[in-house]
Amino acid sequence: MSTSTTAGRTHASNPDAWRRNILAITAASFMGYTGFTLVMPFLPLFIGQLGVTDVGRIALWTGLSLGVTPGLTALLAPAWGRLGDRYGRKVMVERSMLSFVVLMTAMAFVTRAWHVLALRTVQGLFAGYGSLSVAMAAESAPRDRMPNAIGVVQTAQRIGPAVGPLIGGVLAGVVGLRPAFVATAMFYFVGLVLVYVMYDERVTHALRGETAETGRVSFRSVLAFENFILMMGVIFALQFVDRSFGPVLPLWVEQIGVEHRKVALVSGILFSVMALTGALGHHFCGKLLKRYSSRIVIGGGAAIAAAGSALLAVSGGTIGTEVLTINVAVMIVASVVLGLGIGAAMTASYSAAGAVIPPGAHGAGFGVLTSASLIGMASSPFVAGLAGGASLRVVFFADVALMGLVALIVRTTMVD
Repeated sequence: MSTSTTAGRTHASNPDAWRRNILAITAASFMGYTGFTLVMPFLPLFIGQLGVTDVGRIALWTGLSLGVTPGLTALLAPAWGRLGDRYGRKVMVERSMLSFVVLMTAMAFVTRAWHVLALRTVQGLFAGYGSLSVAMAAESAPRDRMPNAIGVVQTAQRIGPAVGPLIGGVLAGVVGLRPAFVATAMFYFVGLVLVYVMYDERVTHALRGETAETGRVSFRSVLAFENFILMMGVIFALQFVDRSFGPVLPLWVEQIGVEHRKVALVSGILFSVMALTGALGHHFCGKLLKRYSSRIVIGGGAAIAAAGSALLAVSGGTIGTEVLTINVAVMIVASVVLGLGIGAAMTASYSAAGAVIPPGAHGAGFGVLTSASLIGMASSPFVAGLAGGASLRVVFFADVALMGLVALIVRTTMVD
C-alpha cells in the first residue's frame, strides 16, 4: 500500500487525527525546550566554574559552545532532510532527542571548558528536532489551519524557555549546575517517549505523492516563491537577535551590580520573562494577522524588538542600591518588549512563507527556512561572544540596528 493511500485512509477514518500529531509535537517541543533552558542560559557561569576567569574568555567560550551545535546542524540539514524523506521525519526527531539524552548527561561530568565545546560539537551532528517540529506541524495540519499549528508549536517552544530558566536558576542555587544537566537529559527522554508513542507519520496533509503532481521541487524553485527569500532573511535576523543574549546577558547582569550568588536567579527571571512574552507574541500573532497584513505585523514586531534591545543597552549605570533596582526593572521591561516583538514577527514570518509553499513542497520549503533559522542560531553566539569580549553593551546596540533594518526593509519591499 502506498504512503498516499495509507494516509488518505487514516484521514477518512479519523479526520481529527492530525490534532494528535500537533499535540505530540507541541508537548515534545515543550519538554525539549524546557530541558535545554534549565542549563544553557547559565553556561557562562558554568564555564567560569571550569576554571576560566577572564570575562572576555568566558564570553568567547560560551559563544563557541552555543553556536557550534546549530552551525553543524545547518550544514548537515540537507543530508538529514534526504534521510527524513526516505525514512520519515519522526525517526529523525527521535534520533535527535535520544542523542541529547546521552550528551546532556555526559555534560554533567566535564572538567574543562573545551569538554563542553566538544560535547556541543557532537550534539551538532545529531541535533535539529526543534526546527523539524515546525515542518511536521505544517505538514500534519490542514492548509487553512497551518498558521495556527505553527503558532501553537512555537508557543510551546517559547513557554518551555519561560519555565526552564526559573527551574534552572533554583537548581543552580540549591544543588549547583551539574545536576541540572541530568535533569535536562530527563526532560529530553520524556519528549522522546511522547513522539514515539503519539506521533503518526501517516497523518499528513502534505503527502509525498503530491510532489509528483506539482513537479520536482528544487532549491531554486523554492527560492522563487513570493517573499520567500525575504522571509528567510527575516527569520535569520530574528533568530540572530534572539540568540545573541545567551553569551552576554548573565555577564551584563553581574556587571550592573547584582551579587554573584544572585546572578543565576536574576538572569533566569529575565530569560523566562523574554520567553513567556515571546510565547504570547506567537499565540496572538494569528489574531493580529486577521486584522493586519503580514508586512505590518512583521515590520512592527521587528521595530518593537529594536526598542527592547535599546532598553537593555541603557540599563547599565553607576552601581548603587537605588540605581541597581532601576536597572533591573528596566531590564525586565526590555525583556517583555523583546519577547513580544520577536515572537509575533517570527510566527508571522513562518506563516507568510508557508502560505506560498505548495502542499507537496512543504518538506523542501520548510527545510530551507530551517537552514536560515539555524544559521542565525549558530552565528549569533559566535558574534555576540566575540563582541562581548570587547564590550557587552555593543551587542545590544548591534541588535537595535539589525531589527531596525529588518523593519525598514519589510515595510518597504514585502508584497502583501
